[in-house]
Amino acid sequence: MPRSSSSVPTRHRRNKILKAARGYYGGKHRLFKSAKEQVEKGLQYSYRDRKVRKREFRRLWIARINAAARQYGMSYSTFIDALNKHDIQLNRKVLADMAVNDISAFGQIVSSVKAK
Repeated sequence: MPRSSSSVPTRHRRNKILKAARGYYGGKHRLFKSAKEQVEKGLQYSYRDRKVRKREFRRLWIARINAAARQYGMSYSTFIDALNKHDIQLNRKVLADMAVNDISAFGQIVSSVKAK
């Protein structure tokens, strides 16, 4: 029975890691051990930051809505509370987009909530 070597699978496995490490600085894209550690860390970061991205966008939307609502004399919390009481079903993403791109429509929403 001939001796079996695993050189081909090993090379493929290493090349897969090195390919994923393209663009990394210094030895992190050249040396297998460093590249492997950095690729694993990068995957951890990407997993974590997929969750963080959602948080950051919500914070951004809230800040935009708050700034626009204050132009009409309302705080964010009172504006959202009034929307809920009047059963206006607009999410924060849409409200923030309106606050940035269509301030007159946002003003109409604020005035309709204030009037009731």
